[in-house]
Amino acid sequence: MSSIDASIPPPTAPRPAALDALGTRARFGHENYINANYGIKSWLLTKDHKRIALLYLASVTVFFILGGIYALTIRLELLTPAGDIVQPMTYNKLFTQHGIIMIFFFLIPSIPAVLGNFLVPLMIGAKDLAFPKLNLLSWYLYLIGALFTIWALLNGGIDTGWTFYTPYSTTFSNSYVVAAGLGIFINGFSSILTGLNFIVTIHTMRAPGMTWFRLPLFIWSHYATSLIMVLGTPVIAITILLVAMERIVHIGIFDPRLGGDPVLFQHFFWFYSHPAVYIMILPSMGVVSELISTHSRKNVFGYSFVAFSSLAIAVFGFLVWGHHLFTSSQSVYAGMIFSFVSFAVAIPSAVKVFNWTATLYKGSISYDTPMLYALGFIGLFTIGGLTGLFLAALGLDVHLTDTYFIVAHFHYIMVGGALMGYLGGLHNWWPKITGRMYPEGWGRFSALVIFVGFNLTFFPQFLLGYMGMPRRYHAYAEEFQVLNVMSTAGASILGFGLLIPGIYFIWSMRYGKFAPANPWAATGLEWRTASPPPTENFFRTPVVTWEAYEYRPMEEMEVIGPDKEQAAQPAHGEATT
Repeated sequence: MSSIDASIPPPTAPRPAALDALGTRARFGHENYINANYGIKSWLLTKDHKRIALLYLASVTVFFILGGIYALTIRLELLTPAGDIVQPMTYNKLFTQHGIIMIFFFLIPSIPAVLGNFLVPLMIGAKDLAFPKLNLLSWYLYLIGALFTIWALLNGGIDTGWTFYTPYSTTFSNSYVVAAGLGIFINGFSSILTGLNFIVTIHTMRAPGMTWFRLPLFIWSHYATSLIMVLGTPVIAITILLVAMERIVHIGIFDPRLGGDPVLFQHFFWFYSHPAVYIMILPSMGVVSELISTHSRKNVFGYSFVAFSSLAIAVFGFLVWGHHLFTSSQSVYAGMIFSFVSFAVAIPSAVKVFNWTATLYKGSISYDTPMLYALGFIGLFTIGGLTGLFLAALGLDVHLTDTYFIVAHFHYIMVGGALMGYLGGLHNWWPKITGRMYPEGWGRFSALVIFVGFNLTFFPQFLLGYMGMPRRYHAYAEEFQVLNVMSTAGASILGFGLLIPGIYFIWSMRYGKFAPANPWAATGLEWRTASPPPTENFFRTPVVTWEAYEYRPMEEMEVIGPDKEQAAQPAHGEATT
């Protein structure tokens, strides 16, 4: 049984039943972060990391829906070979705005800003993040950056592609490049503050007994992600600033007519943007480590290898940007080095996949919704990773560059990896976040629909790319239509599958069953406090005396709170093994 710091005074009596922020009665048996205060002001000025996580959740969901609308419009345009829905310039704006919104305003902040904000203090036994005011400021910076970008979209849009390649973005484009760039520039400071907050919190605010090698792998992945955020984001911020200066005052950094070098922009851009891939995927890997362990009832195989592989991915991520420039004026020798390092970065990713598979071996697996997303992540990320090796090969990359093979590979990593991890994490920790259970049957159904829809959408694009269909074209040769029809049909199924969780999550906040403190019989500290957690996270300071993922009988896994009934048998899965 875990030890408890007896010097902490006992909690106050639970608040009487009252209308809470979700429109339900506060019948959780304790005052929690949701019903502690009421009113818009209490949310907009909150310094509680859990409430800020919910603010981020609402924000990124809005941008995910907006980016999804752009995606469905693109797929409808590609249903027929002729460009019969939008004009070529409009199509350029569609895929540009889809990329900008999904990458900078959904994928990058989704897991760190939502699940990371909510769970990092809970998982290490802290009351909050190290800098609560900076945490709130990061959300406001995110919103300000988003408003600039939305303004650019509403006033004509951007047509440069999400990569803003020069000299088109600096000299020839007549769209709102500076406004969109300013939005991304401001949003970058939000990422930097979040990463800084996580690093300081993990270093200085761990509970007594929470050593580095007792940390959940979710924390290790967020620590590695935070290093990339703090070290890499300033590079893209400065690069975008240089693009704006080039457009406005013609300083000649990237313009060859003024002595600049357009390939220099690609080096600057990809020095950040390839590590940014790991900003999107590393947190998802941390989520999957938790889900695999929890729903197979086993310690993660090779814990230390999985932990250090996160740091290795972060380090290698800064050394492989040149594989995006194989078809540029980059020297052949530089290309050979970047090719070698690109193959090497697959090793720590493979360590994770092999160790997750070994964890599943002879485990007591329960196919709950989070586990389905974790298994889907492994399958889709493996396909994305293996096809990345094709692109790391110099000869193959020349053939596949700027074809739909790139589109498919990128989406298998980002959507199949980052999004599956995000949805799996939301389902796993939804009972802790809201104190409510979602309908498990609908959760499993939606996970399967999303998996099928995703593969039907993007796997045909590997074939299209191999056959030579270029990306970013609004019209194409007729021989490519069958595969494009399959891809558009898959996008419709995928969109339907993604709509289902949005419906039942909202439904569950009012009608879902009340969640026990530990519905999955998991081992982490976040499951040893009430659902939803109190404002201060723990009624008493936890003292960690167990190893990471140490499974023991439920009666030995004490809930640190006043309501012992919340420690009842879990809603799903085995309770005692």
